[in-house]
Amino acid sequence: MKKKIIVTGGAGFIGSAVVRHLINDTDHTVLNLDKLTYAGCLASLSDVESSDRYQFVQADICDFEKCQSVINEFQPDIIMHLAAESHVDRSIDGPKEFIETNVIGTYNLLEISRAYYQGLSDDKQAGFRFHHISTDEVYGDLEGTDDLFTETTSYAPSSPYSASKASSDHLVRAWQRTFGLPTLITNCSNNYGPYHFPEKLIPLTILNALAGKPLPIYGDGKQIRDWLFVEDHARALVLVATTGDIGETYNIGGHNEKQNIEVVKTICKHLEVLAPNKPEGVSNYEDLITYVTDRPGHDVRYAIDASKIEKELGWTPNETFDTGLKKTVQWYLDNPTWWQSIQDGSYQDINNKLAKK
Repeated sequence: MKKKIIVTGGAGFIGSAVVRHLINDTDHTVLNLDKLTYAGCLASLSDVESSDRYQFVQADICDFEKCQSVINEFQPDIIMHLAAESHVDRSIDGPKEFIETNVIGTYNLLEISRAYYQGLSDDKQAGFRFHHISTDEVYGDLEGTDDLFTETTSYAPSSPYSASKASSDHLVRAWQRTFGLPTLITNCSNNYGPYHFPEKLIPLTILNALAGKPLPIYGDGKQIRDWLFVEDHARALVLVATTGDIGETYNIGGHNEKQNIEVVKTICKHLEVLAPNKPEGVSNYEDLITYVTDRPGHDVRYAIDASKIEKELGWTPNETFDTGLKKTVQWYLDNPTWWQSIQDGSYQDINNKLAKK
């Protein structure tokens, strides 16, 4: 059945992938609600913005009255909540914004959704879902080399970012248990792919290498992450939102455990083939690798057990790490206008123009 879906944070990296998937691959109608912080980029939605099934509203999830008005007017069947501050380094430098957006903002949406849900007819209530999108970082890190995060792993967040996301997860579960709000939670591993904001490891490495700049690696670079191609994640999220069981949590991972140093070296190898004309003075892209002081509280290893979503909902990733990373490197080579607008700040002007349409 066709659904009316609100995606919060739909101008962000994962959110925009979800919106593109919903418009390009389904018949659902989408309202993208985004504050347009520094990480929001409406140009990431240029290929769907003209669809009559898509609309954008600029709003902050900390603005209770604005969000309430949008939800009550749009009358969604599903709310997919992706809006969040998500950069660990920024959370260490300034935790306050993470608490406000990730905790207070989520509380606002839960309360608005509760009142909205209680006013729906029985038929509409039966179809309503509040899907909260979270991270595997709420679990802390893994000590053993073979351990995996499951849906029942205890929470042990290490950074202000992961602590704020853990807090929001707990709120969502409480609103389901206490008030009967039909919620679902997903916790994902590290995403990568097209339209990834350049402050994150993979796009930063690609763009620094192309510019002949240092490729910074925290500590010894042996921190392990499970990498998930963003378009695989988008498919999983829509599947959970539309077919998942109320009150359940689903872990989403790419089955791709890699050390950070391995990720950077693999990017360099792809660039040697795809971008052989190197910047002046660079013989090999790997020569640009530079080790820097590790960040405080840096988790050593994340790894997701995604067997539940595979067994219960039939989802598996389409991309291996190598195929997904090659596609990602090629996308950045093919789309300099997008990332150059981020680097020079002109994307903010694009946001302002598109937001006023």
